[in-house]
Amino acid sequence: MFQHIKDLQFDVRVSAPDPRFANLLLEQFGGGNGELKAAMQYFVQAFNCRHTYPDKYDLLMDVATEEFSHLEIVGATITLLLDGVNPELKKAAEGELVPQMGAGDVKKESVIAEAMCNPHFLLESNGGPMVTDSRGIPWSGTFVNANGDLTVDLRSNIAAESRAKIVYESLLKFTDDPFVQDTLRFLMTREIAHFQQFQAALGSIEPNFPPAILQGDLRFTHTYYNMSHEEDARGPWNKGKGPWEKGEQWEYIDDPVQQVEETLGQAQKVPEGHARDEAATKLLERELAALRSAEATREPLNGSLQWSTYESFED
Repeated sequence: MFQHIKDLQFDVRVSAPDPRFANLLLEQFGGGNGELKAAMQYFVQAFNCRHTYPDKYDLLMDVATEEFSHLEIVGATITLLLDGVNPELKKAAEGELVPQMGAGDVKKESVIAEAMCNPHFLLESNGGPMVTDSRGIPWSGTFVNANGDLTVDLRSNIAAESRAKIVYESLLKFTDDPFVQDTLRFLMTREIAHFQQFQAALGSIEPNFPPAILQGDLRFTHTYYNMSHEEDARGPWNKGKGPWEKGEQWEYIDDPVQQVEETLGQAQKVPEGHARDEAATKLLERELAALRSAEATREPLNGSLQWSTYESFED
C-alpha cells in the first residue's frame, strides 16, 4: 500500500518564477531518463524477484517509492517556477501590456516565445507539470527496462541512475537560482546513492557474469577482433587478464580477415585464452536455469495463490 505524506523528502524553494527552466526540468519529470521512468522501472522489476530474491524485492520497492517522492519534488519545483505564467499568457493574448513578470526580466515576448517552444506545456498545463519531456513528447512505457532476469535488470538500473545523474548535472548549468540548485544537487546525489545500492546488490548475486543464464560459445568468449587498423589501441579490454577467473587471458586477433579464412568462417576455431570445460559450463547453465526459474515453478500454497499473508480468523 502507498501512503502519501504531504511534506516533501527535500524542501522545494525557488527564488523567482522561471518558465524557461521549468520547461527544461520537464526532462526529469516525463522524460526517458526522468524520475517517473525510474519509479516505474524499479516497481515493475520488483514483481519478478519477490520469491527468488526477497531482499532485492525490498530494495527495488524502496527505491521505486523514493523515486515517486523525487517525481513529486520535480513536479513541485516546476509548479513554483511557473507561478504566474498562465495569467501572463492570457494577458498577452488579450493584447494587454505586460511590462514584466516573476523575476522582473521576463518580458511578454519572452513568455510567448517560450510557449512556442513547447506550446502544450505553457498553454495546457495550467501552471503545473505535464507527463512529457522538455520537447513536449509524452512519457511512454517503452522507457521501462524490465527483462525478468535480476542481473540484467540491475545492470539496466545502474545505467539508468548514471544517465539521470548526468542530466541533473547538465540542468545545474542552466539555472542560477541557489534554491533550485540545492534541489537539483539533492536529486543528483540520490542518483549516486542508488547507483551504489544497485551495484552492491548485483555484486551479492553469484555468479552474475555473464548476464542471465547462458554462458556463451567458449570459442569466442575471450576473443578480441582488431577491426580498425589506424591506431591499434591496447588495454585491459583486449590485453592481459579479463573479467574472468584467475589465469584467463584475452585472445587478440590482429588480422580478423586472415583468421576467418584460416578457420573456415570460424567453423574450425578452437577456444583460446582459457581452459574451461564445456561439460562444466553446461552444468552451470542448468543450475542457473533452475535458480532463475524458481518463481515460475513455485507451487501455490494450499492450492491457491495469495500475495499478502495474514493470520486467519477463527469464528
